[in-house]
Amino acid sequence: MQIRPLADRMRPRNLAEMVGQQHLLGPDRPLRSLLEGRGLHSLILWGPPGTGKTTVARMVASACDAEFIALSAVMAGVKDVRSAVDQAQLVRSNNNRATVLFLDEVHRFNKAQQDAFLPFVEDGTLVFIGATTENPSFALNNALLSRASTYVLKPLDAGDIEQLLQRAIEDREHGLGEAELEAAPELIQRLADSADGDARRGYNLLELAAGLSERVDGRETLTPQAIDAVLQGSYRRFDRQGDVFYDQISALHKSVRGSNPDAALYWLVRMLDGGCDPMYIARRLVRMASEDVGNADPRALRLALDAWESYERLGSPEGDLALAQAAVFLACAAKSNAVETAMKAAARDVKQYGSLDVPPHLRNAPTRLMKELGHGKGYRYDHDEEGAFATGQTYFPDDMPEKTYYEPVDRGLEQRIAEKLKRLREANREARARR
Repeated sequence: MQIRPLADRMRPRNLAEMVGQQHLLGPDRPLRSLLEGRGLHSLILWGPPGTGKTTVARMVASACDAEFIALSAVMAGVKDVRSAVDQAQLVRSNNNRATVLFLDEVHRFNKAQQDAFLPFVEDGTLVFIGATTENPSFALNNALLSRASTYVLKPLDAGDIEQLLQRAIEDREHGLGEAELEAAPELIQRLADSADGDARRGYNLLELAAGLSERVDGRETLTPQAIDAVLQGSYRRFDRQGDVFYDQISALHKSVRGSNPDAALYWLVRMLDGGCDPMYIARRLVRMASEDVGNADPRALRLALDAWESYERLGSPEGDLALAQAAVFLACAAKSNAVETAMKAAARDVKQYGSLDVPPHLRNAPTRLMKELGHGKGYRYDHDEEGAFATGQTYFPDDMPEKTYYEPVDRGLEQRIAEKLKRLREANREARARR
């Protein structure tokens, strides 16, 4: 028994032993009927590691008296799927029982591999249960998604994991009960907090700590020193390019946009703590400076670039502070997305009007031939005009109307920019009206 990891030995065997996921497993909730042996159907279980995806799949098969075949997409291929289909067909013909094919890490199967078992899900040979830590919308074929219900499993909270760890300490048959391990509640709480929502990680930490326990007053005791030892290098959940990665950078960006420097700092530190490439964060800060601050405070772009350069020169941890400084400044700065909005509008017109000619007066005329062809003819040099502005001069192609893309907001420097543009645009209208 002890050869098997504690996490596997303590895997729940029935609904009563399940902890957490009440949004799916509570009374009248979606998965409850499946675990009570009613309404077997194909499903996708999406959630972070250690939240019970494999356990739920096994319990569903058991509750519905179905054959259970487990494969991992990390090692399996189409050949293994075909073998599972053969086995399922044999089970159905001999025993008239359903077969559940459980595919862990299903997102690792490519389109052709996912297509391999679709016909057999369609004709009822297989009931498919896929487990994934990646967003099914991006990782799985639409054909597969349309044949399976998707259920989202959430990270367990620390209280749930404390309950599981305490149960493992007391369980004499499957857990650590035979050792009669003494463990102070505050030490179990530390393990649960460090598990970061992952029950499997919590069990693994407990098992390691139990191996470092000491005899105190004649009893095996979990000591603070043992907890310190197993928690060295503890990490928070971060999947580097997966859903958690994009969710966290989204949270950082939206905190900056929402002018909340405290939340921006929190998400920045979360990402650095989880192992995110700081250079990626630096690039995103530059993007935020243009997208969300823009000309309301042009210093933002320069500061973001300086932070990027500072990190390149200093590395971590010294350079981390420069990134934090930039994030806080961006969050506190006046906000404007006027440049981004204007650029998108211009892009739409570029597509709509096609490759219109440059008006003759705006064309380059470096040679006599070009001047004879009329290039640059009629152009008015703004610096020779009153106020360094050639009123009424046009700059768009002749075959499209004058456009106004850039509309400064009434915040920061753009307030003054808006006043200037209003004055110049009014002068243009008056000049053109006199023609």
